[in-house]
Amino acid sequence: MHKVLRHVEEIADHLEAHAAEAEDEGRLSGKTAQKLRDTGVIRMLQAKDFGGFESTPAEFFEAVMAVGARNAAAGWIAGVVGVHPWQLSQFPLKLQEELWGEDPDTWVASPYAPMGRARRVDGGYVFRGRWPFSSGTDNCDWAILGGLVTDDDGEIADPRPRHFVLPREDYTIHHDSWEVVGLRGTGSKDVSVDDAFVPEYRVEVQEKFDRGVQAREVGRDNPLYAIPFGAIFPAAINAGTLAMAEGALAAFVNYTRARVTVRGTATSTDPAHLSVLGDAAADIAASRTHFLDDWRRIWDVVERGEFLSDELRLETRRNEVRAVRRAIDAVDRLFALAGGGSLQRSRPMQRFWRDCHAGLVHVCNVADPIYQAYGTNLFGGEPERYLW
Repeated sequence: MHKVLRHVEEIADHLEAHAAEAEDEGRLSGKTAQKLRDTGVIRMLQAKDFGGFESTPAEFFEAVMAVGARNAAAGWIAGVVGVHPWQLSQFPLKLQEELWGEDPDTWVASPYAPMGRARRVDGGYVFRGRWPFSSGTDNCDWAILGGLVTDDDGEIADPRPRHFVLPREDYTIHHDSWEVVGLRGTGSKDVSVDDAFVPEYRVEVQEKFDRGVQAREVGRDNPLYAIPFGAIFPAAINAGTLAMAEGALAAFVNYTRARVTVRGTATSTDPAHLSVLGDAAADIAASRTHFLDDWRRIWDVVERGEFLSDELRLETRRNEVRAVRRAIDAVDRLFALAGGGSLQRSRPMQRFWRDCHAGLVHVCNVADPIYQAYGTNLFGGEPERYLW
């Protein structure tokens, strides 16, 4: 067992006890964020020379799922914020020194959607825009924000998305922008930038993170950094979502132990409930196993010094979105049998159910584009390269 996973187990009770608090406050509390920070989960994909572990992706995803099964918001943040050091470890060393030179536990938010606009100036860019869904942003000191470069007239000059890294003083968090019914505890608020200067060394083209190009430029030879961005980032979202399904299953079991139906029978001995439970538990376990096994396959390939083929990338992404759908369908079957008592806000089951469906609508969990890309490639076509 990775030592981070042991540390996560040590704070499991705290994560469970403060899940409702995160939802009420619309963010992780400072105390919960600090406990999560102390586990080291956010440093698992971070370069060793800046305090990271350079763990395998499967080890990282196991830790994310261990967090999220206890506290969906914390697990989501562990996945999203925790995948950022993988990319930042491939930026110029000057930026890495700024981020982690004094504190290797510095957290960096996102999002990557290229909604910003940047104009070239001497030494860098003038950058502006507004982005929704900045998960965990209240607990972060920097942000990676997506954008496109324009000419002086505001027209797109280069269609390639770029990632711009900014310190907290250069962007604004809009605290009234996250009024939602699921994953509220992630605090995935809007952030905006108003003509901030971003130096050249804090900006990289997204496609350079596809086949280890950027990693080689900064001398990173661990196969971890040869994994494509389009593979590892969606998987962090998938892991956080699968974690919620595991949490919902545990909540159902705990609630069912003492529940009595309106007919006066114990649900823990009711054949209908036991049948649905067994079926759902098997689907959730299968989803977890399929997901982690695929990431061990991916690791075997890059560890041999090979690039991932399009066939393997599409096959594993196909499996990921199917695993998520299979797991959430299982949660729905459990929730349908949980009874009216499970709707009480004091019951974790209803929160996990809402969080599961909030996670399901993330673009990285949307199945049809991945299925279509897989089929197009299978029959010799050219699939759109998007999130795979």
